[in-house]
Amino acid sequence: MDHRLSALSRRTVLLGGLAAATAVGAPSIAHAETRPGEGPADVENVGPASRMRYTRRAQDSYAALQRYFHDTASGFYLEEYPRTGGNPWAYVWPFSQAMVATQDMAGLRGLGHRYARDVDDRYSALEGYWNADTDPPGYDSYLRPPLGQGGDKFYDDNEWIALGYIQRHNMARHGDAAALRRASEIFDLLVFGWDTDPSHPCPGGVFWTQASWSNDRNTVSNAPGAEVGAHLYLATRRPYYLQWSTRMYDWVRSYMLAPNGLYWDHVDLAGRIEKTQWSYNQGVMIGAGVLLHRATGEQSYLDQAADTAEKALAFYAENERYFSQPARFHAIFFANLLQLSVLRPDPAYRAAMQWYADEARERFRDPATGLYRFDGPDPVTLLEQSGMVRIEAMLAWSPEDYHKLT
Repeated sequence: MDHRLSALSRRTVLLGGLAAATAVGAPSIAHAETRPGEGPADVENVGPASRMRYTRRAQDSYAALQRYFHDTASGFYLEEYPRTGGNPWAYVWPFSQAMVATQDMAGLRGLGHRYARDVDDRYSALEGYWNADTDPPGYDSYLRPPLGQGGDKFYDDNEWIALGYIQRHNMARHGDAAALRRASEIFDLLVFGWDTDPSHPCPGGVFWTQASWSNDRNTVSNAPGAEVGAHLYLATRRPYYLQWSTRMYDWVRSYMLAPNGLYWDHVDLAGRIEKTQWSYNQGVMIGAGVLLHRATGEQSYLDQAADTAEKALAFYAENERYFSQPARFHAIFFANLLQLSVLRPDPAYRAAMQWYADEARERFRDPATGLYRFDGPDPVTLLEQSGMVRIEAMLAWSPEDYHKLT
């Protein structure tokens, strides 16, 4: 994969066989007798038996992730299995999702200590992508020399990593000051990426990438930034973080909010809006609303988050749109639903998550390998396997720990 390709080409590569199916035109998959979040099969409490079932599944999926993707000697991951060419190791976006999946495994009560060393290994390997030679510094899209050729910086890549660092801080018994410092460095990079030209359509917003071939400003390059800023404000009470968090959130609400109450993907400098409604875009705006409510006490933020959640659950349930979009996006969506449930409990959140996990396992899991083959005989991607590890592991978490998620 070449990050000098067009933005559409990069998305097509990252989304694999699912890229062609947009949310609006997705075909129905006639399989389940109930819709997501409906019926007695979906209404299950978060009891020990349920959590243990998903614990076992997460352990199996993680073991497959490590067996087929992870290189113990280097600490890096393959982009796909089996590898069909290209770079020897994964780009930083897939790596970040494997990293967070590992952290979610470390959050399993009674078992998390078994994965503590793996979490440390992920963060050590992550530094191979860090570029301290730029101002501001940040993570390149690919490994830096001598391990690789480096690559353009993507603001959303850096946001996922910052959220991973914040989750590391949240999960540490006494916090993790170093993790917060790195998250704050990344936040400075995000502020640097803000569009300052008032003549542009939909003025403002954080660009998607520093690459010259794209000038898109995305929901997913602003809402996760709002989450990072709100987290840092809650940790430090520095107004700078809240001001920028609010600005990023408001930009998305102003320009990416569709008439159906969900969020579009991005706008370019010609003012053209790409209107696919990916699940992770809904998730990060839900999470940003929750965090801004916590930061400011304003009820409107929580109400907006709950409204997005309600509409998103109905949208993705219709014609099983869940299976027109990738698991890695749903992992982000569900993580934010669980954070919303801390302040606005609703059994529908976990019911939809459980429905998806159960259906994905039945339809796409290869029992011989433990890999999720969403694209049939094509190679399994690190992103999809990591997404399923995240989903299964979060279903095994105690609700008392949901506030640690990012």
